[in-house]
Amino acid sequence: MMASQVVRRAGALCASSALFVAVALAFFALNGSPPWSVFVAMIRGAFGDGFAISISLLKATPILLCALSVALPARMGLVTVGAEGQLYFGAMLGTAAVLHLVNASAWQVMPAMLLMCLLGGALWGAIPGLLRAKLDVNETIVTILLNYIAMHLVEYAVYGPWKDPENLGWPATIAFPDTTHFPAFVVADVTIHLEFLLACIAAVVMHAVITKSRWGLSLTILRSNRRAALMAGLSYTKNAVAVMALSGMLAAFAGIVQTADVQGRLQPDISVGYGLSGFLVAWLGGQNFLRIIPLSLLMGGLMASADSLQLFAGLPFASTVVLQGLLFGSVLALNGWLRRRSA
Repeated sequence: MMASQVVRRAGALCASSALFVAVALAFFALNGSPPWSVFVAMIRGAFGDGFAISISLLKATPILLCALSVALPARMGLVTVGAEGQLYFGAMLGTAAVLHLVNASAWQVMPAMLLMCLLGGALWGAIPGLLRAKLDVNETIVTILLNYIAMHLVEYAVYGPWKDPENLGWPATIAFPDTTHFPAFVVADVTIHLEFLLACIAAVVMHAVITKSRWGLSLTILRSNRRAALMAGLSYTKNAVAVMALSGMLAAFAGIVQTADVQGRLQPDISVGYGLSGFLVAWLGGQNFLRIIPLSLLMGGLMASADSLQLFAGLPFASTVVLQGLLFGSVLALNGWLRRRSA
């Protein structure tokens, strides 16, 4: 039975990939571009050499963290779309620590930045968890609303009190000091940042904890039969707040990574839809923490190929968002067809 399931999943994956390639080629053709040439250029732009792979890994990191932040609450039956807001709010609080300790040593700045970032993400995640547990308010709606609040708070900060007067009108804080940068190393011309490895380790640890521990079993019971879980002495409120807070911390870490290590300062466009991409990846992977890792790499490569699409096909960056939607639609359509056929 186990072998047949693996074969079935592998076949579904191959069929979904083939369908996505066909739909993507049709999309390129409709835009008046040579489909196969553009597709090959896109692959080269994502994984063609060491530099391309480095960029893909860099873009895959926040996607992976945001996907994990969606997958964890789903284990308890909670549907969160708040990774984007948690990313922004965590980045803002982490920036507050940096601005306060801008001239301090790395041993002071880095821990303070990470602590404030994680606390901000935990707060922004715990709010919808608490509202769901105590007042039965839909967590999906709350997380969507909190996304806008967090993004506008960042805009207020960088257009107002935190704006660097030397930026010539550009809304951003001062440049972060070198003490806030995460270490990286090069392997075979590929630059691998520490935060990507930490994200992968987090995925593996979460998989082990959720599938092997008593706490993971309790989340499954709370998702499948809340009344039975309460009779067994499990607290819905504590677990809902805990998983949502941990979820927020993961997305917040993605935010401070983008702010400190990629952009080097806080500005309004911290994210280019990483929260949405993470949501898609989490659902494509069936909330399986290990499956999320390669899917995040694929999505990161898709984002990294945006330059190739602009150079070789004259397509705007938004085309990558269209391709993400086509990928998501291809997988859902084919899986739905296969389920109906086997029913």
